[in-house]
Amino acid sequence: MSIFQTDAWQNAWWREWGQTRGFQLLEQGGSGASGVYIDKYLLKGLIPLRCLQFVGTNYRRISTPRTEYNSFVCSKETFDQGAGRLERLLSSCGWSEAVFRDVIKQSPEALHLQNLAHKAGWSYRVVDSDVAYSIETTGSFDNYLSALGPNTRLRLFNRRKVLEICGELSFADAWPDSPDDFFNALNAFHVERWGQPCFSARSLRFHKDFLTHVVEEGGVPDLSIMRCDGTAVSVLYNVHYRGRCYNLQSGYQQDFHPKLALGTLHLGYSIEEAFENAGIADFDLLAGSGKNEDYKARLATHAEPLISFMLVRSRIFRYLYLSLIHI
Repeated sequence: MSIFQTDAWQNAWWREWGQTRGFQLLEQGGSGASGVYIDKYLLKGLIPLRCLQFVGTNYRRISTPRTEYNSFVCSKETFDQGAGRLERLLSSCGWSEAVFRDVIKQSPEALHLQNLAHKAGWSYRVVDSDVAYSIETTGSFDNYLSALGPNTRLRLFNRRKVLEICGELSFADAWPDSPDDFFNALNAFHVERWGQPCFSARSLRFHKDFLTHVVEEGGVPDLSIMRCDGTAVSVLYNVHYRGRCYNLQSGYQQDFHPKLALGTLHLGYSIEEAFENAGIADFDLLAGSGKNEDYKARLATHAEPLISFMLVRSRIFRYLYLSLIHI
């Protein structure tokens, strides 16, 4: 069970985006399972669609914070019970297509749905794939560093000496006293680097809602701000949950020093803290790549392929999809 299938994440997402026109909740998420809903709309303004999908995701219509490791089995049931519940849903809710995003590729869920599609005669196609990266933190941080490539080790750890002579370093957790300061800094760094903020106003409301409630399920927010001579120069958005530290976002000051990868150095401090914390077994970098390089692959000790796929039940829609590719 990941943070994405907590009551906090699932309910906060639905509170923020569930009132979107055409959305109909079928099963509430939480307790280890992703909720399920139908999105009813006109494709290309002409074709009426009923798209079944996980709460926390949306195909085509809206963009929201990414929800990964999706699963339909909650912590209170066996896989067979969860699979049976989903099959009953698939047979009763009148969907025309189903899009299941960011499921672990070799998970029982992904394989079951692929087999189910084959038996039922539904079309099946992969619409996206990615890799989620993580670092096992149960061993020695020194051993982890020694296993990295020399350039990666330099960027993550060895250039701390250069950073430390740039000014007085300090680290602080902005949760729960000053989350606005943290998110303002994160957005400012993203505007500088990417030309747009990291989170929209709606996404900020969602994340603050999630953070407020995840503590009720044992989650520990860690909004890390690294300052140099009192000025925020890097931020990391982490949440500890069930022995895993999830790194959801990061941002840092551009052109701080020509020899320093400031964000990577800050990440190094956070990874080292995870190694020193007996309650954390993994540091999860999640899916996605950097602007200029796939730095997560260089840091990770484990890679988990993710897959997003579409099922199409209607023969008419299968024919249309063959005619209108890339929809």
